[in-house]
Amino acid sequence: MSNKAQPGQLRGDFRAGGFRFAIVVSRFNQFITDRLLSGALDALARAGATSEQIEVVRVPGSFEIAIAAKKLAESGKFHAIICIGCILRGETAHYDYVCSESARGIQLAQMDTGVPMIFCVLTCDTLEQAIERAGSKGGNKGFDAGLAAVEMANLAKKFSAAKPAKKSAPAARRKRK
Repeated sequence: MSNKAQPGQLRGDFRAGGFRFAIVVSRFNQFITDRLLSGALDALARAGATSEQIEVVRVPGSFEIAIAAKKLAESGKFHAIICIGCILRGETAHYDYVCSESARGIQLAQMDTGVPMIFCVLTCDTLEQAIERAGSKGGNKGFDAGLAAVEMANLAKKFSAAKPAKKSAPAARRKRK
């Protein structure tokens, strides 16, 4: 399949001009999250974003990312939010709860506000796996998240610019009754 856009397809661009981005970063496992943040900032800069277009918010852990992201989205100031965290498996079930509820919370915040939220919360069994995903063999997932934020901000703009389809005549008549 070719990379050319086909009729009827919407695609996001990779230009950050005119958009504002928030990045919510967990302080827990900061050795990893700082690397992911650097990757995200690099991607945004390469897409043309200036430091004035970006706001970074630090939260204690991945579990707290969702509420901060939702509050930022509700402010109406941001076109996309990048959510960065790192959860490492321990010896208890706590890992499973934090992983699932962090993902769930970010998804609910995104759905409630309509602001794209990019999930860049690493869920790794070992520190070595996290290091690989934060700028080693596996690339930098923060960079990937930065590109996704730019693409989704552009795509969301296209969604809001699209004209809604007209209601069919029977549907319009039912509504008037």
